[in-house]
Amino acid sequence: MFWSVTLSLLDGLKAATQLFGFTLLFGLPLGLVVAFGSMSKWAPFRFLLRPKKKPENDQLQAADGAALPEVKEAEPSAFVKALAAFRPIKAITDIVVWVVRGTPLMLQLMIIYYGPGLWFGNNIWGGNGRMVASIVAFTVNYACYFSVIYRGGIQGVPVGQREAAQVLGLTRRQIFFKITLLQMIKRIVPPMSNEIITLVKDTSLARIIAVTELIKAGESYIKLSGITWPLFYTGVFYLVFVGILTILFNFIERKLSYFR
Repeated sequence: MFWSVTLSLLDGLKAATQLFGFTLLFGLPLGLVVAFGSMSKWAPFRFLLRPKKKPENDQLQAADGAALPEVKEAEPSAFVKALAAFRPIKAITDIVVWVVRGTPLMLQLMIIYYGPGLWFGNNIWGGNGRMVASIVAFTVNYACYFSVIYRGGIQGVPVGQREAAQVLGLTRRQIFFKITLLQMIKRIVPPMSNEIITLVKDTSLARIIAVTELIKAGESYIKLSGITWPLFYTGVFYLVFVGILTILFNFIERKLSYFR
């Protein structure tokens, strides 16, 4: 009995590991893209605040030799100032991050999986649709959390270092990869490790759309055999999984200690 339960839980662990791996594979780069979007300074209406060119004859003098009175430009209205400061990419990104971080992951799983069936009349996820929908939901959710960590790491690098690099003639690409990125990685390892460990445990939420992950595999024995110990036995698998990740992140932190 113990061996059969272990094999069943290993199958559930395989599904949880698959969800975990694909979430990191797609979520980490997507989070960096979202972070750049939230830091975007592109303001398409900034030209509204540019001073208008004076006419060429503004230095002409009156017939009696006196200088013509200087005409002051009108102060831009509050609406014009707000429109000039509007950054659409940043605004859209911030709204998406706010919505994703402000709603439960369980709700997002149900909307992403069941939504297409309600809106289009059929499910677009294909044969292995439950796992695919789970990967999409987890990727979007964790990318938004990762983006905040990325942004904090990038903005935590002193501006003076980037300015010094510009004085030395480095390009923006060189500044990012040789100065900003290395220090950002050192800064984000502790919070990123916390999120990734949380991801291991959050994979259990995929059972809400009937993905047979670790918890669901252990929970099935309550209904089939009337025993509860397999459900508690799943804790061993989580502890081992998290223990391996903890050792890995401790190793990474030691390797990056040369920044101190």
